[in-house]
Amino acid sequence: MSPVILFSLVIAYFLLLLGVAWLTSRNANNESFFIGNRGSNWMLVAFGMIGTSLSGVTFVSVPGTVGSDAFTYFQIVIGNLIGYGVVAFVLLPVYYRMQLTSIYNYLQSRLGFRSYKTGASFFILSRVLGATARLYLVVNILHLTILKDFGLPFWVGAFVILLMILLYTFEGGVKTIVWTDTLQTACMLIGLLVCVWYILNDLGLSLPQGVQALSDKGYSNIFVMDPDSRFFFVKQIVAGAFISITMTGMDQEMMQKNISVRTLKDSQKNMMTFAVIFMLVVLLFLFLGGLLYLFAESKGIAATGDALFPTVALEYMPGAVSIIFIIALISALFPSADGAITALTASFCIDILGIQRNSALSDAKRKRIRQIVHLAFAGVFLLFVMVFKWMDNPSMIGLILKIAGYTYGPLLGLFAFGILTKRAVNDRLVPWVVVISPVICFIIDHYQQQLFGGFQIGLELLFINGLITFLGLWLVKGKTAQA
Repeated sequence: MSPVILFSLVIAYFLLLLGVAWLTSRNANNESFFIGNRGSNWMLVAFGMIGTSLSGVTFVSVPGTVGSDAFTYFQIVIGNLIGYGVVAFVLLPVYYRMQLTSIYNYLQSRLGFRSYKTGASFFILSRVLGATARLYLVVNILHLTILKDFGLPFWVGAFVILLMILLYTFEGGVKTIVWTDTLQTACMLIGLLVCVWYILNDLGLSLPQGVQALSDKGYSNIFVMDPDSRFFFVKQIVAGAFISITMTGMDQEMMQKNISVRTLKDSQKNMMTFAVIFMLVVLLFLFLGGLLYLFAESKGIAATGDALFPTVALEYMPGAVSIIFIIALISALFPSADGAITALTASFCIDILGIQRNSALSDAKRKRIRQIVHLAFAGVFLLFVMVFKWMDNPSMIGLILKIAGYTYGPLLGLFAFGILTKRAVNDRLVPWVVVISPVICFIIDHYQQQLFGGFQIGLELLFINGLITFLGLWLVKGKTAQA
């Protein structure tokens, strides 16, 4: 497939997004940018959240893990469903009752101002690292398949993609993203289905025969029964539950879309509908991963891991399917990056700079500050994408989940302490607690063999981090409880 044709399709797709952004951002203000004027349709939000949650990493990395880990990733997804139930029926009622624009305002009302600032800061750190890791993976694929043939360096491709994202989110924010994410999720799922259909057809298999072929190879095994393994099903399901509670329910990017829905009931319907669809889509990605390994075996393809799907799609599939793959890949990229930049902008403006607390600022001044912050985060994204390029990790999904264990753990501890207890804390000491907790977890993780022998700590590090934070908050008791 000609790089010129692929590049032209990328530009055409971006122009379509820009058209949607123009239509949805007319008469937009800061309230539109931050929470869509609380008027988003719950069905659109639920569908669009699929694209945000999956991202380019899921699109490429999850199928790539099947060769080594079979379907064990689905254990995490089962836990995710439990976690999404907690988000829907425990966290969302709190956020709606308090009419929050930033969910971290809850920490201020319950624990104190420093706790609030600390929680927002950890979200910013978490989302910058997670979103830029996802962004790097897709930019790298686009660089290798398209931009490299034009003689462009990697950083130019990253810059251009970030510029595209800025252009269509700059005015409308969440109000625009609800619609663009819906479009992009549809394109991504169409690409997934087309690739599954093509490989089944090429291998001469029906759908039931494909399922049987994966079973015969051991690719469809889900549950691991060895308690010492880091893939032990209890560990994975518990970790999956806490991952979805933290990375969705305590994440401003995901929650700003949920709280943009008109009512709590609709928001809860959105969350649980999304949860069920998410499970089915991930299962389909794992099925695709198994088919990719069968296809690679039949064609003598040596690529594995993150490189497998792009190699098969761009070198062994017809041009039309390659085009669909590129569009689907871009569709997986943009929802995870556009929402992240928008949420980071909202959190930094509201939580760190306090533009809504400052009554002396005019609406025009607030908008100007928001736009400057938006541009600054695009620059931060470019910097971190270059850092991940330098690291060149072969499996980005493992890296992202590892990062989440360290950065989302303190958020889990803060919110759990606030919701589950009535105990006051010494607000001045809270930042120390949430910094020390990840340090302790790093030591535990680094020396786990010496500490636990054959028992392996995996994704449950997130829960351990949250528990240490919770216990630390319990120890730094304050004089009076917050409202």
